[in-house]
Amino acid sequence: MKSFDLDRRIAGWRGPLLAALLTLVAGLPGLLLLPPLDRDESRFAQATVQMLESGDYVDIRFQDEPRWKKPVGIYWLQAAAVALTSDPEDREIAPYRIPSLLGAMLAAWAVAWAGSALLGARVGFFGGAIMGATFLLSTEAGIAKTDAMLCGATTLAMAALARIYMATRAGERPIRPHKLLFWLGLGLSILIKGPIGLLVVALAILALSIWDRDVRWLGRLGWGWGLPLVALMVGPWAIAITIATDGGFWREAIGGDLAPKIAGAHESHSGFPGMYVLLAPLLFFPSTLLLPAAVATGWSRRAEPAIRFLVCWLVPGWLMFELAPTKLWHYTLPTFGALALLAAAALARPIGKVSRITGAALAVFAAVLICGITVYGLTVYGTSTAQTWAALTVGSTLAAAAVGGFLLLNRAPVAALVASLAFGIVAHAALSGTIRQLRPLAIAPRLEKTLEAADLHPRQGRTPGPVAITGFHEPSFVFLTGRDTDLTDAQGAADALAEGRPAIVEGRDADAFRAAAGRLGVAGRAVGVVRGYNYSAGDEVSLTVYAPPPRTAEPATQAAPATAATR
Repeated sequence: MKSFDLDRRIAGWRGPLLAALLTLVAGLPGLLLLPPLDRDESRFAQATVQMLESGDYVDIRFQDEPRWKKPVGIYWLQAAAVALTSDPEDREIAPYRIPSLLGAMLAAWAVAWAGSALLGARVGFFGGAIMGATFLLSTEAGIAKTDAMLCGATTLAMAALARIYMATRAGERPIRPHKLLFWLGLGLSILIKGPIGLLVVALAILALSIWDRDVRWLGRLGWGWGLPLVALMVGPWAIAITIATDGGFWREAIGGDLAPKIAGAHESHSGFPGMYVLLAPLLFFPSTLLLPAAVATGWSRRAEPAIRFLVCWLVPGWLMFELAPTKLWHYTLPTFGALALLAAAALARPIGKVSRITGAALAVFAAVLICGITVYGLTVYGTSTAQTWAALTVGSTLAAAAVGGFLLLNRAPVAALVASLAFGIVAHAALSGTIRQLRPLAIAPRLEKTLEAADLHPRQGRTPGPVAITGFHEPSFVFLTGRDTDLTDAQGAADALAEGRPAIVEGRDADAFRAAAGRLGVAGRAVGVVRGYNYSAGDEVSLTVYAPPPRTAEPATQAAPATAATR
């Protein structure tokens, strides 16, 4: 019987491809299982729907409001994914998430591809596998917004830069395809999220040039045709949006979004320097056990050009995010490729006792946090159907930490990583299933089902639209019910009933709604109540769905709310 030859099986293109496929396995459950999320995901998806419906692929809008915060790249990618796999009228969120999953796969592929040039095929493959399985990236892979694709584009640019850097260090001439991938990755990152990817790349180049005391290698990047290529990628839309909005896009994107994030905590997304270091054990799970070894490798082997490149990729970008006053959990994701490769590089040499003990302890700590979050969600918002998913989440999470930590402590780091990755991927999939079963958090999908059961959904065409709703003005409901959804108050809900449209009234607006309906002499029929927790606003809500009175009937006495409340 032939022995398993890992090096042969991951040689060449196979290692990056296997890392990308592992990322597909890790990210697909979230893409398929999670309902439309508030608020950013549903805003992105709804703006993409409106592009497809209107045929305007330049101006970005959510309902009638301009959405001039991010460039257009992710909307174009989502529109292409929906056009190829679905129909805008279906209002299924999964097709809008496909670019995010592809971005995550690109990031893992690029890490493995860069690692094979920096430190060999084995380190490259393990680095790509670590990257693709991290809870942060595999979560972002299932959410329809910019961050996974930004990570993919930035990591591609850094991977190509690594190839160019190592070639110049070896006295070789970098090849044109590597330069092309560098500029394509950079241009795509700008088209996805403006300057963020560019800053990560620029800081790495600056740090590396200062450390090496050599800037001559930068002349090998192909500036003469690379910069025009980026301009060609970004310029046509930049010109078109400037004309279409009379410069309003740039005033809002820079003055209303980017500048406030630099000046202070924007939209209450505050944090403190060092926050991302504290979050790293959780977000890097299930490879948390290798974090101390990664740090030790970066320090002890910093004289090696390959390790130096990874340190310059990781540290300046990470510090930039730590020092920025506005903080969200996913901001450091474009630097995770370097961290993954440092962790993989640690496997090539014996890992010290301190790193092994600390790594095992951090893995257990992260696992306990994940289990605690799962149990809390199950206790407060769970249903009986969520118990199986939650049990699988807790069991596989603990197994990833316990088995991986045990093997690491017994000097079997590769086996420890493999076990942690296997259990961790199962844990993440089960966590997605658990979240799906937390029904009180999925308010918009349950409102949509209530409307459909009563033949009130605008898509069914049996009742005039749009639906009017008070209190719960979340983008997920707009995405599921359409652009014209009427986000209104009690008077607006009463007006909707008078016009023959359905209305949804939040409990705190009930008295004002009844008074307004009485003044109009109109009464609706309550067809259902949806109760839940609006996690975006931090409020419990109780939403009563009203059908308008029949047009041929005299106004009826106000009916009592239906008893079929969903929890």
